[in-house]
Amino acid sequence: MSPHCYCSQMQLITPFQLYINPDLIFRKLQVWRLVTNFLFFGHMGFSFFFNLIFVYRYSKMLEETSFRGRTADFVFMFLFGGLLLTLFGMFTGLSFLGEAFTLMLVYVWCRRNPFIQINLFGLLTFRAPFLPWVLMGLSLIMGASSLVDFLGIITGHIYFFLEDVFPYQPGGKKLLVTPAILKQIFDDSEADPNYNPLPEDIANNRHNDPPADQD
Repeated sequence: MSPHCYCSQMQLITPFQLYINPDLIFRKLQVWRLVTNFLFFGHMGFSFFFNLIFVYRYSKMLEETSFRGRTADFVFMFLFGGLLLTLFGMFTGLSFLGEAFTLMLVYVWCRRNPFIQINLFGLLTFRAPFLPWVLMGLSLIMGASSLVDFLGIITGHIYFFLEDVFPYQPGGKKLLVTPAILKQIFDDSEADPNYNPLPEDIANNRHNDPPADQD
């Protein structure tokens, strides 16, 4: 259940306990705000469900395509994007960054799939790289601030440039390196060719092997 649902229905928590506030984070050690500010999408309505659907859809597509078999890199993208957005949010005075994070995911996916045609609401058809800008335009039409969307686009572009563009330029190199600890936690370790299994492991493997077909 979203924080808004708790706020409006169960009244266990309010947005005032979730928003990003540097003074409360660093002086009163309310470090949970570094995470919870990304989890609040506003009041229940079109924008709320729109953001939930987009987060699920585009994070799922990224994980199953360009990050397939690279879970640690996928997590590192989340951490890098979250850290950058947090810094932007503190300097711009934004309280919640969930929508910006959504636009970051959308931007990265769209830049990695530049030739896919997007059909929005059955009314507009365009190539994927234009989608983040169309979404920012819709925010303006609905009277919302475009700053949140713009920060998400900027963050997504910085990640995309450092990960997909700069390393392949003359003199460029890979600057975003996933920490080894994330690879140890999330990625399957490669088999060591010099590893000798214990006798009991060999026995267990033989015991679990299916019996050979009888002629």
